[in-house]
Amino acid sequence: MNLKNVIIASFLFLTLNSFSQNWDKIEAKDGIHYISHYMHNINLDILGKYLYNGQEPVVELNEYGIGFYQLHDQPKRPMIWGLECDESGALLYKKGFDNAKYILWYQYTTKLEGDTEEDTTWKSVEFTFHFNTHKIFIQGERSKDYKE
Repeated sequence: MNLKNVIIASFLFLTLNSFSQNWDKIEAKDGIHYISHYMHNINLDILGKYLYNGQEPVVELNEYGIGFYQLHDQPKRPMIWGLECDESGALLYKKGFDNAKYILWYQYTTKLEGDTEEDTTWKSVEFTFHFNTHKIFIQGERSKDYKE
């Protein structure tokens, strides 16, 4: 009877642990990476629209890792996204004097005519917080203001 209880408890622990996972495993051209798009794990004010000089092209980050990514002179396309983290779900970043740099991974969820395999793979871009100006930048050119 005791062994049965241990097996049941172990099974429940493993099941609950797998449902509480705060990250996803992705495969990019350069190997395996881990990303998080669960807002309770990120705890940063990152959702919203990132504009290029106040207009399109736009990047839009929405809850649960969905959004839109628009390249210059291209249509706005739906995508999934996440910030790079380690295997335990802790975000990876580099802290500078007045900024912090994260890596944003995204992948388009639709395929357009003429897309190559390269167009549909996971891509990474810099995602930086600038503390003095209270701005967040994607690729150094699309920005949004944030509040602490």
